[in-house]
Amino acid sequence: MRIWQGIFKKRSRRLGWLALAVLSASGLADPVSAGENLVDIAKSIDLLWMLLGGFLVFWMQAGFAMVEAGFTRAKNAVNIIAKNLMDFSVGCPFYFAIGYGIMFGASKAGLFGGSHFLLSGVTDMWDLGFFFFQAMFAATAATIVSGAMAERTNFKAYLFYTVFISALIYPVVGHWIWGGGWLAEKGFLDFAGSTVVHSVGGWAALVGAAFLGPRLGKYTPDGRSKAIPGHNIPLAALGVFILWFGWFGFNGGSTVAATNWNISIVLVTTTLAAAAGTCGALFFSWVRFGKPDVSMALNGSLAGLVSITAPCYDVSAVSSLIIGLLGGILVVAAVEFIDKVLHIDDPVGASSVHLVCGIWGTLALGLFAEPQYGNGVAGLLFGGGLSQLLVQLEGIIAVAVWTIITSSLVFLAAKYLIGLRVSREVELKGLDVPEHGQEAYAGFEIFSNE
Repeated sequence: MRIWQGIFKKRSRRLGWLALAVLSASGLADPVSAGENLVDIAKSIDLLWMLLGGFLVFWMQAGFAMVEAGFTRAKNAVNIIAKNLMDFSVGCPFYFAIGYGIMFGASKAGLFGGSHFLLSGVTDMWDLGFFFFQAMFAATAATIVSGAMAERTNFKAYLFYTVFISALIYPVVGHWIWGGGWLAEKGFLDFAGSTVVHSVGGWAALVGAAFLGPRLGKYTPDGRSKAIPGHNIPLAALGVFILWFGWFGFNGGSTVAATNWNISIVLVTTTLAAAAGTCGALFFSWVRFGKPDVSMALNGSLAGLVSITAPCYDVSAVSSLIIGLLGGILVVAAVEFIDKVLHIDDPVGASSVHLVCGIWGTLALGLFAEPQYGNGVAGLLFGGGLSQLLVQLEGIIAVAVWTIITSSLVFLAAKYLIGLRVSREVELKGLDVPEHGQEAYAGFEIFSNE
C-alpha cells in the first residue's frame, strides 16, 4: 500500500507541473489565474458528484416500490407502484414551491426558513444542483410511509398526506438540523438523515398504520397475529439490492463534494454496516424462529443502512460493523414488538426499519463518534462524555413530538375529508381493480387468503 501511495504522490506532482505547463501554454501563465481555474474545476467536480448522488437517490424510489410490492399481496401490486410513483411526482412540486424554502430559506428564530419559495433568489447553478439533490431526499421521506399503510389505504388520502409531508412536516425538521435551525445550533448531528429522513418517515408510517387499523384477517379474535405473506420475495430482494446501491449516493453524496476525501470512510462504513445488519437479522431470526428468515435478512440490510446513515461520517469501520449488527438484531425484535405487542399492522416493517433503526443510528453517533473523522466530535465510548449523546436524544424527542402531532392532524383530516381507509369489499378484492382498474398480473388467477 505504501509503495502505491509513493507512486501516486510522485505522479500527482508530475501531473501538477504538467497542468501548470498546459495552463501556461493556454495563456494562463499567471499563477493566480491558474489557481482560479483549478478552483473552478474542483467546484465542477463537486457539483457532478452531488448530482450523481441525486441520481442514485432517485433510483431508490424503484427500490422502495419493489420491496413494498414484493412484501405485499399480488392483488395490491398496482396500487403500491402507483403510490411510489405519485408520492414523488406530487411531492416534488410541493417541495419546490414550499418545502425547500422552509428547509433552507433564511431562518426564522431557528424554527423554519422564510425565503427561496419557488426557488426565488436561487440563481447560482450549484444552488440549483443542491435543490435537485435535496428534492430526492424529500421524496424518500414521503415514500417510507407507503409500505406501512399498504393494502388498505384510500389512494386519494395517500396523495393528500404526501402534500403535507413534502411541503411542511419533513422540511421543518430538515431546517432544524440541516438548515441552520435550533438543533444544528445545539450541535445535533445527522450526516445523511437517520432522523431527518428515516425517523420522520418512520414516525409518520407508525401513526398512519395505527390510524388505519390492521388489515382484515391480520389478527384472530383472541388477538393473535397471523402472517400474511408477500407474493414475491425475489422482487423484494431486487428492491433491497437497488436500495443498497442507491444508498451509496444517499450517504456518499451527502458530502456534496467529490474533493472531500472523507467520502471513502462514508462508503466503507455504509457498506460494512449494511452487511453486518443483514447477518445480524438473519442469524438472530434463525435462533429466534428456527429457520434463517430471508425476509428478515432483507429488512436487516435496510436496518444496517438506516442505522449508519447518521454516523457514517463520524465513526470507524469497526464501529460501523457493531452499529449495523445491532441494527439488524433490533429490526427483528422491533417487527415482533410492533406486530404482537402494539398490534399495529405494518406489512413491510417500515416502522421497524426506518423509525427504530433511525433512532438507533442517531444515538449511535453519540456513542461511537471519533474525533479523527468527519465533524471531529467524540462520542461517549471514545472519551467524549455524555454531551453529544444527550444532544442526539434531545433531537430525537423533538422530532418525534413534531412528527407525531402533525402527521396525526393530517391523517385525521384525511379521514374526515376524504376517507382514510377503503371499504371492506375493496380490501378483500384488492385495491388494484377497484382503485385503478388494472391488474398487475393480467391473465393470472389471484386468490385471496382471507
